[in-house]
Amino acid sequence: MVTIERKNELILQLFNAVVSMDEVQAAKISQVVLDEKIDAYEAVSKGLSAAMEKVGELYSNNEYFVPELLLCSDALYAGLAILRPFIKVGEMQTKRQIIIGTVEGDIHDIGKNLVKIMFEAAGWIVHDLGRDVPLSMFVEEQKRLKADVIGLSALMTTSMMAMPKAIKMIREQDTGVAIMLGGAPLTLDIAKSYGANGYAHSAGDAVREANAMLSRIRK
Repeated sequence: MVTIERKNELILQLFNAVVSMDEVQAAKISQVVLDEKIDAYEAVSKGLSAAMEKVGELYSNNEYFVPELLLCSDALYAGLAILRPFIKVGEMQTKRQIIIGTVEGDIHDIGKNLVKIMFEAAGWIVHDLGRDVPLSMFVEEQKRLKADVIGLSALMTTSMMAMPKAIKMIREQDTGVAIMLGGAPLTLDIAKSYGANGYAHSAGDAVREANAMLSRIRK
């Protein structure tokens, strides 16, 4: 049976592999984790996910930029590919869900894709609708999936004008879902004026803000 010290050592190695953008090492350590019968869920949450939270902080502090974030995500996915099949079904069922997409009229999706990475790393189930998404699709998908959060992205001032309409349409169908906005032309004040529950300044802030929104709403 593996010792606590050995388990913690491997989880730390997994953490460091992601933060240091080492895809090969992340895969290698993930396999060692399985070989030594360490719980896959714990390795993902305390190793991979925790590492991406750190990466998010580095990104928010302008110590890492988009290229580093993408390389870290490659390391994350290398580990997830090995560990995810061994996570127990019961643990998977407790995951929160988010629907994300860039609103219609906007084809920019780099920011949205980074947000997707951060939510997947945090253990959420992510339903990515892509870019230039018709507003009705957000409503239809929420009706089908009953997600905890809907994330709307816009990178242009023209396309962000569709957000209040999207929020109104979503609220008419589901009053309980938390709605978060993000994108370069937006601010917290604008998001609030549109009727959203929250606003993410960056990919690094997105998961933290989503969890805070749900805490506020479900009190």
